[in-house]
Amino acid sequence: MTGVEPVIRVQAEDFDIAAESARLAQGRADVGAVVTFTGLCRDEGGTLAALELEHYPGMAEAEIGRIAHQALERWPLAGLTVIHRHGRIAPGENIVLVVTASAHRQAAFEAADFLMDFLKTRAPFWKKEQLKDSGGGGWVAAKDADDEAAERW
Repeated sequence: MTGVEPVIRVQAEDFDIAAESARLAQGRADVGAVVTFTGLCRDEGGTLAALELEHYPGMAEAEIGRIAHQALERWPLAGLTVIHRHGRIAPGENIVLVVTASAHRQAAFEAADFLMDFLKTRAPFWKKEQLKDSGGGGWVAAKDADDEAAERW
């Protein structure tokens, strides 16, 4: 669908999943499916105190915008939202939200899947673990599995 402008936000504060989903569907007779994906901070077996997410302001939003526009070119979406948090995030807290709206579920599911695969591999965010016991930690390395998932598109 032409004319759809994605909503892209990079922020420290949490987001409201229900409100973001409703915003894409409310009053829209052309929307038959809304798909949401929420990425959470894992506890890593009880060892993680928090993740510290860093990004380049401006650059992160621009790259997410490029990925979002690719999704809009590939699937007939009626709406698209990507919110990614930065800063200190404790286990169980939200990190990322992708919401896609379309007339039909397949386009909404595929676009959300595509967006997450490319957010994981191309969006300029860096994660540093803060461990409970030592207070130390380290940078989280990129995973080959994420690159392999993105290659299917």
